[in-house]
Amino acid sequence: MDSASADSLFLAFQEALAGRYSIDRELGRGGMGVVYLAREVHLDRWVAIKLLPPECSVQPALRERFVREAQLAARLSHPHIVPIHAVDAVDGFVYFVMAYVAGETLAQRVQTRGPLSASDGARVLREVAWALSHAHTQGLVHRDVKPDNILLEADTGRALVADFGIAAATGATVGDGVNGTPEFMSPEQAMGRDVDARSDIYSLGVTAFYALSGRLPFDGATPTEVLARQVTERAPSLSASTIAVPRRLAQLVDACLAKDPADRPPSAQQLADQLSVAIEQRRELPAPLRAFVKRHGRMDGAGTLLSLVGSLVAGVALSSVTGPITGVLAIMGGIATSAIAFGILSARRLLDIGFTQADLAPAFRAERENSREERVVHHGTVRTFIEKSLRAVAGVLAATSTVLAGLAVFTPDRTISGVVGMLAVAGFVLAIIPALAYVALMQMRRDIDIEFWNAAWTGRMGSWAFAFAKRWRGATPIGPAMTHRATELSLGMASESLFESLPKASRESLGDVPALVQRLQQDAQQLRARANALHDALGGTAPALHSDMHGALCAERDAVQGRLRETVSALESIRLGMLRLHAGSLTVDALTTQLALAAHVSLQVDRLMAAQDEVDVLLRFPRPLELTPV
Repeated sequence: MDSASADSLFLAFQEALAGRYSIDRELGRGGMGVVYLAREVHLDRWVAIKLLPPECSVQPALRERFVREAQLAARLSHPHIVPIHAVDAVDGFVYFVMAYVAGETLAQRVQTRGPLSASDGARVLREVAWALSHAHTQGLVHRDVKPDNILLEADTGRALVADFGIAAATGATVGDGVNGTPEFMSPEQAMGRDVDARSDIYSLGVTAFYALSGRLPFDGATPTEVLARQVTERAPSLSASTIAVPRRLAQLVDACLAKDPADRPPSAQQLADQLSVAIEQRRELPAPLRAFVKRHGRMDGAGTLLSLVGSLVAGVALSSVTGPITGVLAIMGGIATSAIAFGILSARRLLDIGFTQADLAPAFRAERENSREERVVHHGTVRTFIEKSLRAVAGVLAATSTVLAGLAVFTPDRTISGVVGMLAVAGFVLAIIPALAYVALMQMRRDIDIEFWNAAWTGRMGSWAFAFAKRWRGATPIGPAMTHRATELSLGMASESLFESLPKASRESLGDVPALVQRLQQDAQQLRARANALHDALGGTAPALHSDMHGALCAERDAVQGRLRETVSALESIRLGMLRLHAGSLTVDALTTQLALAAHVSLQVDRLMAAQDEVDVLLRFPRPLELTPV
């Protein structure tokens, strides 16, 4: 302990606690008191002691309220609440003793190492929401939720909430006698009104905004200015910012920051449940799919590079022997052959381990989400100028080479034609250098690779690659996938496999069953996407929903979920029908009737989705219906 901490308050307080607690040092102080690190003599353990400010302890009303609130908080027992061991008063000092948490506050964590990642932020917020939910069920509102009152345990990373009810108990005020911390105060608390659990949810929303972005939604020169902004201004939207936060997590934070308490999540437990959904949806991809979307599904390996170099060398060599046209065609042919071979081989490897093209869309979507989270947009003017310059140089070289190639074709003099053709080939080769540099700079702030390969593999290129790979594999059954795919995908794969193993005459009698199965799969995926959008809207996303709109969305959600069940049931009936047909307990005519019913289900889904345009416009949903056919 240094001399600065050995002040008169420290000495007097230590003297009053002699024999019970041995104070080591001061941990911090603020408007609600001073916190000391001490050792409890009897149990020989470290504790933290919070002392009511002396100017408050001499006021009987504040003193009594502090003790009452601390005693209520001491009854809380929860893994994410700092436990209070004792509440006492001695020689004019009023204090409470709580467990000492070795670590740092959330505020210190953000100040020293920057904002939390989305995964860490969601976990911390969920743990705090659990703690608040437990306190609220006991009838206790925190009133001062903020990063300084959230402790992060060093060994486990566990979040613990401290100081329940102490803000009001101490009488610590800011402007017009309002209790709490202005930057984290709910509008109703800022206006001095009675607060409930939803006030804590607002404060947790501000805390989340700060933890994920590193800045406050509202600040000002004075506490009064901050309070005024809390009451009158709408909080900035985290989901509309450039901060790399998953959409659903950002929408939850926005919902917590609603001015009207009725528009916030109704309880801390429901908020924790929604955070659990957001965390669950970000589970890590299975290893084969993760490797595919990051490496194996991209033409950036050593073999690809060697094939490209070989194509360029062969093209240049042929140009010098047979003319520029042959050289250019050789380069283009080599690149096209490499791309085709790569696509078919990659699709074949995925089929061998049990994955299909339908598994790639959610895999690329998850990887895009992770990539956006990891990349922070730093788009300075210098980098912008360099990017534009490189793009312009590559464009000029490519255009010049194209013109030269045309001249080489139509120039009658073979000597001049050969020289011009060589210049065209050289120009194409040189254009690759600035083009690659431009792409590399763009890649630093935007994952261009994943956008390109997502479009390639989930589009026609992927469909053709998997179609050729299936023909290459022949009748070899696809192995079980090392993942938990959506039910409709598993049912569809099983139905297609059973259909392909039927005799040719039966397949011809049943018609194009794979097309129907794929359409039903796509319908189910569309319905799931729609259900997620409705879940976000009903979760309280901004703008606030009127009661009539809320009722309409609830009805639409029920309709979508009902259609989803019908669609999956139709796929299940096709699979069971195929199994019975194989077993001889069902005729082709009976199965044809089932297929007709399944087609009618798909038609009903199309009608349902077409009827949602008006609601989409009102809610400004991004229409999640443009799925590439498999």
